[in-house]
Parts: sequence; C-alpha cells; structure tokens
Amino acid sequence: MRVIAGTAKGHRLTAPEGRRVRPTTDRVKEALFSSLQTRLPGARVLDLFAGSGALGIEALSRGAASATFVERDRRALQALRQNLDHTDTSPRARVEAADVTVALQRLAGERFDIVLLDPPYDIEPESLAEVLASLAGAVADGGLVVLELGEHSEEPRWPAGLTPGRERHYGSVRLYEATPAGEEPS
Repeated sequence: MRVIAGTAKGHRLTAPEGRRVRPTTDRVKEALFSSLQTRLPGARVLDLFAGSGALGIEALSRGAASATFVERDRRALQALRQNLDHTDTSPRARVEAADVTVALQRLAGERFDIVLLDPPYDIEPESLAEVLASLAGAVADGGLVVLELGEHSEEPRWPAGLTPGRERHYGSVRLYEATPAGEEPS
C-alpha cells in the first residue's frame, strides 16, 4: 500500500495485521482520486472509518488543506499516526479516536468539502444508515460524499439530507457518491 500521487507520492503506508482493516486497492484509489482531482486543492476532508489513513493521506498529498481522520481501533490508530508522520502530513491532520457516530457528534457544526467513508464491508445496513443520517449536516455546500462498499453489501439508504449520484464498480468494490440535498449530483 502506497501513496499514489502528490507530495507524498511513493511513500509506503503501514496497516495493522488482521482482517479488520481492508486497505483500498491502488486501482480503486486511483479511480477515486482521478474523479476528485478538481475538488481536492484547498479542500477540508473527513475520512470516516479511516483505518490506516490511506484515503485521507492521499487527499492531503494531492492538495487538500486538511483532513480529519476518524478511527476507533487501537492498532489502526497506531498505523494511522505512523503513516501521517512518515508522509509529513501530520501538520494538516486531526485524528479523532472514537466510534464514527460519537465523532460526528463531536464534530457537529463543522463542515467538510469531501467526506470519504470506507466502512467494514460487513457493517449492518442500519448502522450505515445511522452514520449517513448523522453525516448529512457535516457536508459543505458543493461538497461530496464518497462511500466504498463491497459487492455483497446492501445498497446504501441515503437520508433526506443527501442526494445519491454516481455509482461505479471496480471488481468487488462499489463506490457511491452523494451531494447535499438540493444540489446536482456530479
């Protein structure tokens, strides 16, 4: 696992052993960030279910102004902090060591230009729906939510505050996009 482009290009990232953290493949990451290319410069990014931080670090490497990483697993947090230090992205990063729903309550009132969600593929649909509902107020006007799910996951249930947009498939991975309600999906 490595940073694909930008100021930290080529830096190898570490991930904890085990099945709880499932890094996004380079192919999916390249497709995702190619589509975000024009949105990244100066963006405030929220990386939920951050794991090793690969998605948020990629965003920082490609010009995002800041990234807030939310992760609760102790081993993943250790890898995340090491990766931030190794890529020199720590000064623009904030780490919230908490469950996603708790962290979203703490972040109430903050708004993000790009929200990246890479939950465990076995997340219960009700839990994901709760996270998406809590997230709706955290997306800035003109912002974008990108959700990564496995091919066998149920379709996401978008809340009234988010309008679903594009859906893309990359092998066993599906990427879903949504924008704040009332805005044109990209």
